[in-house]
Amino acid sequence: MSELKEMPLVQLSAKDVPAFCPNPNMPRWSTHPRVFLDISHGEARCPYCGTRYKLKDGEHIKGH
Repeated sequence: MSELKEMPLVQLSAKDVPAFCPNPNMPRWSTHPRVFLDISHGEARCPYCGTRYKLKDGEHIKGH
């Protein structure tokens, strides 16, 4: 689990959901297949590049 803490962290607001990687801020040369990430339980990690995604403090996802 220590590996998870060393990877880059992208903090998202509720309007950025659904979360996906690679995100629009990543350089084009480092792209991989797009994957959607479930961040509803705190934090998620991209299975390809290891980038961590997390909701900003105080943000809440409104679901159906």
